[in-house]
Amino acid sequence: MINREKYMREALKQAQMALKYDEVPVGAVIVKDGQIIARAGNKKERSGDATAHAEMLSVKKAQRAIGDWRLNECEIYVTLEPCAMCAGALINARIGKIFFGASDTRFGCCGSLMNLPADTRFNHRCETAGGVLEKECSQILTDFFKGKRQA
Repeated sequence: MINREKYMREALKQAQMALKYDEVPVGAVIVKDGQIIARAGNKKERSGDATAHAEMLSVKKAQRAIGDWRLNECEIYVTLEPCAMCAGALINARIGKIFFGASDTRFGCCGSLMNLPADTRFNHRCETAGGVLEKECSQILTDFFKGKRQA
């Protein structure tokens, strides 16, 4: 569990960076052979791109880093449970493992609303585990949205 927490702390740093730009504070890192090969935070507002989620951006960076679209030997650590778009991209990229911090009962597609990575109808399934540094990952999101409601 120590390594999971270590990598999730790096994802939280990406979420903090996104927060500085008033983005929903979600961060992701992709790890291969114990090394972080990609990092990203949400950039949806800054880019004007609905697909600029932390997971999508980190997948693109990881694919460039290894020179292949297949990320079979990689793990992603993301502060919030991936949505349908991101879960689908992770399946299509053949990511090996998905670890997330906070569950997302409204949009989460790695166990909460549905569990796309475990769906046997797809040709690839990803091992998935939530709750990694859940308190810290949830708190940054709670604080962000509380601030938005008070503004």
